[in-house]
Parts: sequence; structure tokens; C-alpha cells
Amino acid sequence: MEALNNLKDGIINLGRGFPNFDGPEFIKEAAIQAIRDGKNQYGSSGVPDLNIAIADRFRKDTGLVIDPDNEVTVILFSPLYDYYEGNLAMAGAKIVSIPLQPPDFAISIEKLKSIVSRSTRAIVINTPHNPTGKIFSLQELNAIASLCIEKDVLVFADEVYHKLTFDLEHISIASLPGMFERTVTMNSLAKTFNITGWKIGWAIAPSHLTWGLRQAHSFITFSNATPLQCAAAVALRAPESYYVELKRDYRAKRDILVEGLKAVGFKVFPPDGTFFVLADHTPFGLENDVAFCEYMLKEVGVLAIPCSVFCLNPEEGKNLVRFVFCKDDETLRVAVERMKEKLRK
Repeated sequence: MEALNNLKDGIINLGRGFPNFDGPEFIKEAAIQAIRDGKNQYGSSGVPDLNIAIADRFRKDTGLVIDPDNEVTVILFSPLYDYYEGNLAMAGAKIVSIPLQPPDFAISIEKLKSIVSRSTRAIVINTPHNPTGKIFSLQELNAIASLCIEKDVLVFADEVYHKLTFDLEHISIASLPGMFERTVTMNSLAKTFNITGWKIGWAIAPSHLTWGLRQAHSFITFSNATPLQCAAAVALRAPESYYVELKRDYRAKRDILVEGLKAVGFKVFPPDGTFFVLADHTPFGLENDVAFCEYMLKEVGVLAIPCSVFCLNPEEGKNLVRFVFCKDDETLRVAVERMKEKLRK
């Protein structure tokens, strides 16, 4: 009861994409055991057991067999994960974005064809997609692949949410014919195992691209925490039942929030993957997404994120806000009840 009262009195954070529940005990115990076993020095480009576990997991997910020692280590679609822009700016890249518009956030293949040119070096794909929850279809991925092969363009594929899918299946673009040799596939332990603070991720690419990745990595962080890498290897060998339960639990959370937002009066765009939901705030009469989120924070006590911060052109996102459902069921229900009580159309 005390926890419920505290929840009702404080700000409910449905903005930032981190769970308010912890990761599995078996992963934490594996990290503790690695520390006790003295695995506390530099791990370089990945401890060998983690590289093997990554390669095994990738083979199960995509059917591709990769070398765990040598192959593990622009155009954007908007709205997008906001770190991309900063990272590409530091690299000196010219950024061109293609807007994904509701209700289905489909890619305009004709627009993409008109933008890809001789100066295009790479396309960044995030699927399942933050913040829309979109899963790129096989048709869309085939069109992108065809263009990349024709124009000799690389793909950077962010697949951090690849296990958080609901009604559609995730497809790795690297698994399509002719694409592995030109794709860098990036993933992480953070979202699948609810341990965002560990900062353990990896990149899978052919050896000629892995070489460049490792040169950059050695001058940025050199090595992630070695005991956590050892625990990551254990995590990636979790039984398939873990992922079945993960999808089941997140599908239920999605339904609580989506149905709740609809009941409040939002126009909602249910996601096919991730733990994000975009909703149209315009029924409530605020001038834009920033003003609406400020009102939500001050008057309703629920934090959401204005979608314009995910767009290179803020006008594209001004009617939308992003909510997350990586919270316990009680928190989601209390947030919905708070919005029902305090929002007025």
C-alpha cells in the first residue's frame, strides 16, 4: 500500500526507455561469479566466450554463420533515436532524413531512390524502430538492399529491440542475399535483459568492416567491463523460453498502455515491436508536442517525450508524443488513471 501511495504522489516516468524492474537473477549471479573468478582485467574487443555466444545467437536468429574472432566486435529514417544525429555529426557526415509518417510509418521507396546517389555512403536502419515501434517489412528491406547493392552503399542496422516483437517477425537485413558483406549489425544486452546500465553491446560485420570498427573502438572505450561481458555470454545462452516469456509479458504491457491511451482520448499508433508507443496529442488542444508534454508533467504528473526531438525537422513530430511501457503493470495502470482524471478534450 505504501508503494502504491508513493506511486500516486510522484511523477510517473513514461518517457525514458528504461524498465522500473530488474534483470534476471541468473545474469547478475554470472557477473558476480566472474568477478570472484578474477575476470577483472581488460577484455579488448570482447572476451572470447562472449564472441562465441554472440556468433551462436546470430546464427540461431538469422541462419548466418560468422567468425567469432574476426567478424564480431548517411541516410536516416525520421523520427529517429536522437543519438544518431550527434554521432554522425562527430564523424563529419552529411545527414539526409526520410520521414516515416503515421499511421503505418511506411518507407517511401520512391523517396529513398531519389535520395540515394553516388555520394551516399551508408543507410542507418533501426528495426524494430525507436520511437515508432515499426518493424521494417521484408518488402522494404528488399528495396533497401537492392539500392545498396546497386549503389555500393553500407548499412548500419540497429537491432537492439529484435526480441521485442509482437505481431510481426523481425528480419535482419544482413540475412538477405548480398547484404552481409556490406552490413554492420548492432545489438545490445540492455533491452532484452532489462539491464540498461551495463552498457554491453556488440557489432557483427564482415572482417573488412570489423577492422575499422575495432580501430575506432580501441580509441573510444577500448574495453567494456570484463565481468559483465562474461555474464553477457551467459545471458545470450538463455533458453528460447526466456524470449517467449519476454514477448508475452511485453505484449501484455503494450495492451495495457495502448488501450488505456485510447480510453483517455488519444489517437494511438500501436507498435509492432519495441516498448514505445506514439500517440497523437492534438485532441487535447495544446499547440504542439512540447507544450503538451510540459502540461502532462506539471498538471498530470506523467512524463512523456515530445516526438519533435526525434526529428531533424521538428515540424514532422509536433503532433505526436512518445510513451514507454517498460514499466510494471501497476505503474502503467496508475498513469492511465491519472490521465483519465486530469486530461480534458
